[in-house]
Amino acid sequence: MESPKAQQDSATTAEKPKSSWINLVVDFGPLLVFFLTYRHFSPEESGDAIGTVSAVIKGTIAFMGATVVALGVSKWRLGKVSPMLWLTTTLILGFGTLTVIFREAIWIQLKPTAVYLMFSVVLFIGLMKGKPMLKYLLQSAFEGLNEEGWIKLSRNWAWFFLVLAIANTALVYTVSFDAWLQAKLWGFTVASFLFTFSQLPMVLKHGMGETEAREDLLDNPPHD
Repeated sequence: MESPKAQQDSATTAEKPKSSWINLVVDFGPLLVFFLTYRHFSPEESGDAIGTVSAVIKGTIAFMGATVVALGVSKWRLGKVSPMLWLTTTLILGFGTLTVIFREAIWIQLKPTAVYLMFSVVLFIGLMKGKPMLKYLLQSAFEGLNEEGWIKLSRNWAWFFLVLAIANTALVYTVSFDAWLQAKLWGFTVASFLFTFSQLPMVLKHGMGETEAREDLLDNPPHD
């Protein structure tokens, strides 16, 4: 017969909400809104620069609104907003505002670069000081992961974010806005999930159970 404490722990575990789909909506929903809005308003003729800028502006406004909604959903459904999400939202609103004011798409295109570089620098500075800053950015994620595991995860994500920053910047200056947006939505998202799940063997070696590791990796993919 289970002790009262064991029964309480079991009940708590059973009542823990399944948040994977909510995290996916919060992390990638705003980007999808931006893509769909831009597509809806983008001109049929590829040479219509004014129409393209107008579509970018409308998509950016929708993106900013969806980001604020996602922030509220995170607080409402998950009971928390991670520092990573706060920082990302701040940059989205900042670069989005610059895009609307100056009517230039490059601001919203360079927003991912700024996000990736910010996280990469924060993680590398933490590593130099022997602190796994990813642990603080994600708060309660990856419970059970030991300190060595956090250090390795912070190191891996620091390099990954740096690679993404370089890749995004290269695309901004070498391809059209449409091509950049397609790569951002599909290429970077797939790359993020592949990278995230590539960390599974490492976190399993450093204190996490397989079930918990899979759930946390799905709930906390790197995003911008």
